[in-house]
Amino acid sequence: MEIWINPQCSKCRSALSVLDAENADYTVRHYLEEPPTAEELAAVLDRLGLEPWDITRAGEPVAAELGLAGWPRDPRSRQRWIEALAEHPVLIQRPIITADDGTATVARTPEAVRAALGRP
Repeated sequence: MEIWINPQCSKCRSALSVLDAENADYTVRHYLEEPPTAEELAAVLDRLGLEPWDITRAGEPVAAELGLAGWPRDPRSRQRWIEALAEHPVLIQRPIITADDGTATVARTPEAVRAALGRP
């Protein structure tokens, strides 16, 4: 399993603590330093069952600069959103866990982290 984190984020640090407490085997990806490609984002979104606007941090200054609030949220605009997230990874909601079983989770709560591990 891999977890995408920003070490400055308290939710990410909490997720790492849960993974460690559960003795999980995982790798860390500092996604701001090693941003996902548009193709990787599309694959993770498919695994999450979400659209790019669902994992966008709309409160970030760059979101306002890009005018994301006015972008359409429809299938024709999906690739535009994905490319914006790839170009500006700070816009990506975190942490995201991609599990070895093909699932993925936006793991913002300890319960979500445990669910990604298949534990209650």
